[in-house]
Formats: sequence, structure tokens, C-alpha cells
Amino acid sequence: MTATLPSLDGRRFRMVSSTTSVVDPDAPSVFEYFERDGAIWGGYEGDTVTFGKFVGTRTADKIWVSFVHVLVADGTVVTGDGESDLELTEGGGIRLVEHYEMHGAPQLSVCEEIPA
Repeated sequence: MTATLPSLDGRRFRMVSSTTSVVDPDAPSVFEYFERDGAIWGGYEGDTVTFGKFVGTRTADKIWVSFVHVLVADGTVVTGDGESDLELTEGGGIRLVEHYEMHGAPQLSVCEEIPA
């Protein structure tokens, strides 16, 4: 399978929706992605997490990552993994539709590219 969307390297994304928490539209979590030779890595911080890190792989227009982050609310360390489908937005940016498990239940989040 071949990727139809460009590399995520150096791109930044903001969370626009999540089943795990309410997203603060004025200060959402922001993710920075790096990509090279099929590997994905990066970090994030924002309204509900003090910081987080992820690492994974990309196959065509799908990524798989393992993540760890620390919750702002109580300092709890959360770990997990999930897959994201990469989509093209109407404006030409990239959207990440993230499917993962947290707190023992399936979750869904959507992040959209922050224009450069």
C-alpha cells in the first residue's frame, strides 16, 4: 500500500473533538509529528495533559502509535495505543481520525492540521 497523503514530518495538529474529554476550543491539545522511513514520533500538550509523547509507524494513510501522557487534573500517567486514519480536509490540510482504547473502553478523537 502506498501513501496518498504527504508526510506528517514537522506538521502540527490541534484536537477538535474527543470522546475522552471536553476539548477547550481556545486552548486545545496541540500535537507535533515527525516522520521518517515509516517511523512516526512526537509530542503533545494542552488543556487536559501537561505533556505526552508518542512513537509508532505509518503504513499508507494509516498510523499506529503507542502513547504516554500525564493528566493535568491529578497527575495520573496514562498509557495506550491506537490507530489513526489520515484524511484530507476540504481546505487541503490533513485530519487525523484517532481510534484508541483508554480507561478500558474504545475512544475516538479528531485532530486537524494547524496551517503553517
